[in-house]
Amino acid sequence: MEALLWTVPALPLAGFLVLLLAGGRLPRPLVAAIGVGSVTAAAVVALLLARDFLAMPPPGGAFEQPLWTFFDLGGLRVDAALRLDALSLVMTLVVTIVGALIHLYSIGYMHGDAGYARFFACMNLFVASMLTLVLADDVFFLFVGWEGVGICSFLLIGFWFDDPANGRAAAKAFLVTRIGDVCLTVAMFLLIAQFGTLHIATLLERAPALWGPGAAVATLAAALLLGAAIGKSGQLPLQVWLPDAMAGPTPVSALIHAATMVTAGVYLIARMHGLFLLAPAVMTAVAVIGALTLLLAGVAALAQRDIKRVLAYSTISQIGYMFLALGVGAWSAALFHFFTHAIFKALLFMAAGAIIVALHHEQDMYRMGGLRRRMPVVFWTFLAGAISLCALPLVGAGFFSKDLILFEVFSSTAGGPVLWFAGVVGAFITALYTSRMMCLTFFGETGPDVEHPTPAVMAVPLVVLAVAATCAGLLELPRTLGNLPLFSHFLESVLPHAPLRETTVSVELLLQAVSAVVVLVGLGVGWTLWKRGAFADRGSAVSPATAWAASGLGFDRLYGAVVTRPYTAFATANAADAIDGVWRAVSVVSYVLAALLRLTQNGRLRWYAAAIGAGTVVAIYLVVYT
Repeated sequence: MEALLWTVPALPLAGFLVLLLAGGRLPRPLVAAIGVGSVTAAAVVALLLARDFLAMPPPGGAFEQPLWTFFDLGGLRVDAALRLDALSLVMTLVVTIVGALIHLYSIGYMHGDAGYARFFACMNLFVASMLTLVLADDVFFLFVGWEGVGICSFLLIGFWFDDPANGRAAAKAFLVTRIGDVCLTVAMFLLIAQFGTLHIATLLERAPALWGPGAAVATLAAALLLGAAIGKSGQLPLQVWLPDAMAGPTPVSALIHAATMVTAGVYLIARMHGLFLLAPAVMTAVAVIGALTLLLAGVAALAQRDIKRVLAYSTISQIGYMFLALGVGAWSAALFHFFTHAIFKALLFMAAGAIIVALHHEQDMYRMGGLRRRMPVVFWTFLAGAISLCALPLVGAGFFSKDLILFEVFSSTAGGPVLWFAGVVGAFITALYTSRMMCLTFFGETGPDVEHPTPAVMAVPLVVLAVAATCAGLLELPRTLGNLPLFSHFLESVLPHAPLRETTVSVELLLQAVSAVVVLVGLGVGWTLWKRGAFADRGSAVSPATAWAASGLGFDRLYGAVVTRPYTAFATANAADAIDGVWRAVSVVSYVLAALLRLTQNGRLRWYAAAIGAGTVVAIYLVVYT
């Protein structure tokens, strides 16, 4: 089966090409069959590869499959090759399986849309690009997939381009993430200059021999990679693009926020962990950025009216937890939270999409309410996702992954009580905004009529993900609940264990009890505030603090004042660009010289003969007398 590894990204890529070239002429059922079937086939191949990988791990814990050579110049050889190890296998399974369920759901969600074939073509390309990113054996090939998901995010966020706001959201995502892309490009040049290769395994092998811990070049390389990760994963201060990405169709939101684009930064740091371990200052920065992001994004989620924007800020916050874990060296904990988050966040977005479709494309939670009886399947599946999101003790998968992060942050030699406390406060905020979202959407007074019942093609993926969101946590049980670390044990061939201080089981149990109580208190506070009318719709009469939080903590206004308006003013004042004036002068001189030259082409043979004679005399004079 290893020989079929190349088909995993190739199948959705083939689906994209077919839909691109012939999708407009194909019947919709065939378009759906190609779009869903290509990703499903990739998921099947990935599952077969996982079976063989588990039954008989390849030598060295990794299988490499060369494809072709990009270039071989001046001693630098860059190959397109795929690498299947424990880390890339986990990422591939999540991308293909969750991606296939999102594609299946899209059949119902996008039913009747004029851009049906275009939508599935872009979604297929999105999955193919993400699979290229996670399977790439070389940083340059990874960069190809990295740019691919960026282009697809632009196409899908602005999918309904008839609305100028959607186009602006797509452009914003494209431009902000370009900052991270520039960082990754510069990092590649730096790695080439230092090592003469971009082969990931070779880089990780040679780096400790060339760079000592804390070396300036190592710190610079890790900082550039961190900049790339911040841009792609929507972390502070480049998180502003991600909430506006809600302009795209809800399946796009599920794919971007759960299984693909925003997790690319987490994967990049985990994949290049050997370089980060040589830069302790950058590792600290990763943890601090994650802690600040999870807190500030959680506060912003508390003030949103749009259900999709609540989930968007929730995504930023949950990825903050992953960065927090990465920053203290808890690599497996970060990846386990990525795994559970991909399941329950895709579920929440898709359930929210079912509500939006049923309520005439209404997204304002204040215009919902009472949906638990009118949409029972959506309610129970959304509840399963919400339980995992808020990490309700012992119930959802999110409890096990978030608890693992909090424990390793507290116990890590690079972490400590301060970062742990930030994570606990974030857990309280998460429970609070989750409770608010559930109450406004499913409880209280009855909102507008449900126009369309949820079709089976949308309900089935919800049920599958709800079951997974409930059971996935069993893959990593802590010492207090059976000590069955299957997930981290699987990744240990790729990712080292976090450097932990010795802690007793009683200390771990105490930490779990604290986080459990915090979550339960957050849920209780949210329910009490809702019952007392604290979440009532106040229209424009909101407090300045609420308005500030609802605006995303004022980052857009700040960037508008510091970057956008000064740049626009400069561009306006410099409309007659001085540099352009130089080239205009060159064109004028060229025009004048051409006009003079045309005067010599008058058709008078005697003038031509005289000019030739004069030129001959001058040439002879120069030869004889100089």
